[in-house]
Amino acid sequence: MAFQKAVKGTILVGGGALATVLGLSHFAHYKRKQVNLAFVEAADYVSEPVNREPPSREAQILTLKNTSEFDVLVIGGGATGSGCALDAVTRGLKTALVERDDFSSGTSSRSTKLIHGGVRYLQKAIMKLDIEQYRMVKEALHERANLLEIAPHLSAPLPIMLPIYKWWQLPYYWVGIKLYDLVAGSNCLKSSYVLSKSRALEHFPMLQKDKLVGAIVYYDGQHNDARMNLAIALTAARYGAATANYMEVMSLLKKTDPQTGKERVSGARCKDVLTGEEFDVRAKCVINATGPFTDTVRKMDDKDTAAICQPSAGVHIVMPGYYSPESMGLLDPATSDGRVIFFLPWQKMTIAGTTDTPTDVTHHPIPSEEDINFILNEVRNYLSCDVEVRRGDVLAAWSGIRPLVTDPKSADTKSISRNHVVDISESGLITIAGGKWTTYRSMAEDTINAAVKAHNLKAGPSRTVGLFLQGGKDWSPTLYIRLVQDYGLESEVAQHLAATYGDKAFEVAKMASVTGKRWPIVGVRLVSEFPYIEAEVKYGIKEYACTAVDMISRRTRLAFLNVQAAEEALPRIVELMGRELNWDDSKKEEELETARKFLYYEMGYKSRSEQLTDRSEISLLPSDIDRYKKRFHKFDADQKGFITIVDVQRVLESINVQMDENTLHEILNEVDLNKNGQVELNEFLQLMSAIQKGRVSGSRLAILMKTAEENLDRRVPIPVDRSCGGL
Repeated sequence: MAFQKAVKGTILVGGGALATVLGLSHFAHYKRKQVNLAFVEAADYVSEPVNREPPSREAQILTLKNTSEFDVLVIGGGATGSGCALDAVTRGLKTALVERDDFSSGTSSRSTKLIHGGVRYLQKAIMKLDIEQYRMVKEALHERANLLEIAPHLSAPLPIMLPIYKWWQLPYYWVGIKLYDLVAGSNCLKSSYVLSKSRALEHFPMLQKDKLVGAIVYYDGQHNDARMNLAIALTAARYGAATANYMEVMSLLKKTDPQTGKERVSGARCKDVLTGEEFDVRAKCVINATGPFTDTVRKMDDKDTAAICQPSAGVHIVMPGYYSPESMGLLDPATSDGRVIFFLPWQKMTIAGTTDTPTDVTHHPIPSEEDINFILNEVRNYLSCDVEVRRGDVLAAWSGIRPLVTDPKSADTKSISRNHVVDISESGLITIAGGKWTTYRSMAEDTINAAVKAHNLKAGPSRTVGLFLQGGKDWSPTLYIRLVQDYGLESEVAQHLAATYGDKAFEVAKMASVTGKRWPIVGVRLVSEFPYIEAEVKYGIKEYACTAVDMISRRTRLAFLNVQAAEEALPRIVELMGRELNWDDSKKEEELETARKFLYYEMGYKSRSEQLTDRSEISLLPSDIDRYKKRFHKFDADQKGFITIVDVQRVLESINVQMDENTLHEILNEVDLNKNGQVELNEFLQLMSAIQKGRVSGSRLAILMKTAEENLDRRVPIPVDRSCGGL
């Protein structure tokens, strides 16, 4: 078979040769003429995918049930687990992958969205003469180049500014960043450079200018993490791996080795979470790639084994796009407590993070108000005083659990391993843990190498360097223009589809509904201010989306960009999914409730509600209270002490403004704290107090009432679109 043809002899490296027995896989590359990235053209050695499209989930489950024995069974559908499945299947191994939730439902979708070598790791490597950290940075920079090459639609280089506020720091950081370029070598994306104070403010006008000396700009990569993870899993499925999400491992199967008499892991008892059906999946080798849940699977193998995972929570927040330039990030190298904070443009929003605090392992991590405020305070330190950093501008917040690990083979078992760890238990269970998103591929390669050796599997070398992920092969920067011209999509929607699905964007466009307008011809949006369209829901089901949460958080990224917009889109998403998956009314209601709970607890909606409660303090000057009471009574003409939809409609009609009742209900419900269908004067004053303090922003009721007061005599239309929808 083409899969099983091992590459023999030597690998050409920049015109020279290295013996493959040296095992220096990161040297196996050549330099492409058009871009300064190094990689092996793996497609020369790997046959085409066996499936043009990934098989359906039902077909994949049948394969899992009916295959007598796989070569490799991977537990965990995050970046590393999906990478292991892709590495194994492209070596010609019969491969299975199971995930108890959705692909990328854990840490892999909750990252800083960077593909980076790690500037701070290089600093530590130099300061402490730590060769392990140096090698980790070197490896990560190689993997950064490869990932930007194999998924160009989902990733891109990003300039990141390091502002300098003390003269002595300029040469210090300049040397460090230049070393970062030097270590990258031929994988350097673009050379770093120094900016004067005036030039730095041109590029980042919202930067704190007092005492600013200048800035250094360097380049790293950025990606859409959940979509990248999904692309890896879908590519593995297309190459023949039996992949299934919502497939939980209940226990490990074991059998006695006739040669040694010892028990060996031989598969897993799996349960389809959606149907409750259980069955056995047998395999010669089982790989544990479960991230923070590493020890849970290890204890299935040996209940007495020592824990190696030391979980750490990293919180990120998303703010409106105007907080940062569209194409320039910011790095705070030394926060008030010594942590590093990134402040980056992402999906036309601004992402800030991360924290690093010990935590318990949970399937549903919740961002704490303390961590959110810590990030906001650090952001305030670097932004101009002209920019008011408001708590109410937090559009979404999430916590990801980073699975830091100790090496069980190390003499110092309490010391955190800076790199990834591949461990093989006495019964043959292979565990891959630690590492970072950027190095998922090399982690997978090391894991499969260990599996091949430990279980005597017949396979060639890894072939994933340079292997395009789904959507990447025929993508080009101008692909979106064809979508506009051929299908009549809005330019913004077309750019989004091209950047999300790559060359598969045409398949989504074919599913797009006619709008009934002159322009755009097709592409009905799920919410007005984001380019996600209804066709993506239908296509998302082909990508193994099984729940509404899958759709709002990982097929689209609405939940990570704006939780209010995600909640607004939920009913339509559930309706569309229900039509495709034959959900009855009770199932639809269950999906709505589960998704709202996810937004409330895991994506920061809870924090929003806590900014404005019936116990919120009213801290207003007497003059402000009189002013707001006067505004309130413009609507409460009968002096009832509260306003209803009828009162608002009456005022709007008097200035010739029409608004549907459902929209009005939504607007009042945002402020109706006791949920009695009306907004009392006290609730309105609590709202205005919270707005003044910056805890709440973008309140549609506040904007509507202020605009109505100002325009009652002028009779101009009132804008009521959500203003950022801050938390």
